[in-house]
Amino acid sequence: MSLTRVLLALVMLTFGVLRPPAAEPVVWLDYTQAELDRVYDQAVYAPNLAQVLKRQAANSVAARQAIGEPRRLAYGSNATEHLDVYPTAAKNAPIHIYIHGGTWRFGRARDNAFAAELFVRGGAHFVVPDFASVTDHDGNLQPLVDQLRSAIVWVYHHAAAEFGGDRDRIHLSGFSSGGHLAAVMLITDWTRLGLPANVLKSGLIVSGMYDLDPVALSSRREYVTLHAPAIARLSPIHHLNRITGPLIIAHGTLETPEFKRQAREFHRAGQAHGLAAELLIIPESNHFETIETLANPYAPLGRAALRLMGLDVKRNFAPSVAPLE
Repeated sequence: MSLTRVLLALVMLTFGVLRPPAAEPVVWLDYTQAELDRVYDQAVYAPNLAQVLKRQAANSVAARQAIGEPRRLAYGSNATEHLDVYPTAAKNAPIHIYIHGGTWRFGRARDNAFAAELFVRGGAHFVVPDFASVTDHDGNLQPLVDQLRSAIVWVYHHAAAEFGGDRDRIHLSGFSSGGHLAAVMLITDWTRLGLPANVLKSGLIVSGMYDLDPVALSSRREYVTLHAPAIARLSPIHHLNRITGPLIIAHGTLETPEFKRQAREFHRAGQAHGLAAELLIIPESNHFETIETLANPYAPLGRAALRLMGLDVKRNFAPSVAPLE
């Protein structure tokens, strides 16, 4: 560009004839709207999403072939209110309840059996509840929360008779949106539902969202209705005083920046509240790969889950599902 043109451009800028493009406004931390939408879209950071989902489906089939079909038990009157129970042969065994992910919209218990064999062979009952899609309730998360609370109440009252479970050793895990819902279960005042305050003996929450403020500002608001009271009520980070047992908060190193930040902040807040909170970082794993390690007793989540339940990994433990370290 010639000197004349440079001087002309400076004059035009000075007198407002030529203006630089306006910067996009920041909506959360230092994120613009487009950037915030991106960091709450896990698929953007997981180019192998389709392959991972196919692998999990195949491993769910393999697990059922190895340990048998689950018992399908109703915990409520609604058609969706059923549990898949994979019972262990151990007597009076602990119970592990797993809440699946799917952006609060998708997923079935049947498609989340890939980790069942680890628990069954390790000496625990593995329970996966079905629950409604948020799209069935005009974006309201509360019905999903209520259903999952009902499922836990049902397990507490019926586990011994139905499948030989020890109701005093119920442990919980959840992944992604299920990680959020699992954290909401951990902050529930169970005494209001007639259960002991410490009915959930531990929590393993994976790649979840624990502060809904930024979620409500993201593109997720297109299918989830998050007004101020719901954000306050359903953001676990604001109710840490209700968590009674040890807690492991996990995320992968290849997650989106916000999913990693949510885990770090929840862990930091938990420790500040005196909780037995541990941050587990899963190496070289994107959002969807992290949960696959729950199926392997020698991988991060499988090892953590067994440890929380006080179960030992036997040297001859050989899961039939494809391990992912």
